[in-house]
Amino acid sequence: MLIARVEGNVVSTRKHPSFEGWRLIICQPINKAGEAEGAPQVVIDAHGAAMHQRVIISSDGAAARKAVSDQKSPARWMIIGIVDETEPGVPV
Repeated sequence: MLIARVEGNVVSTRKHPSFEGWRLIICQPINKAGEAEGAPQVVIDAHGAAMHQRVIISSDGAAARKAVSDQKSPARWMIIGIVDETEPGVPV
């Protein structure tokens, strides 16, 4: 699991059938200071994350494939939560 920041939407004219009805977004993994760390990832968004919002992403491909109901899906990354505060009582 990684903390990441939503950087944009993925727009495609063709995509794998398992992604039909799913929103795909680009998430940039970040460190505690909010600086980019590693390569951006294409992520399945089932939570409706907003642009520049901090999220928790998981690379558990099996869980992502189960979410899209296709064991042959190329899905790997998925948002599993939206970060609303980094310390109790301190909003992001």
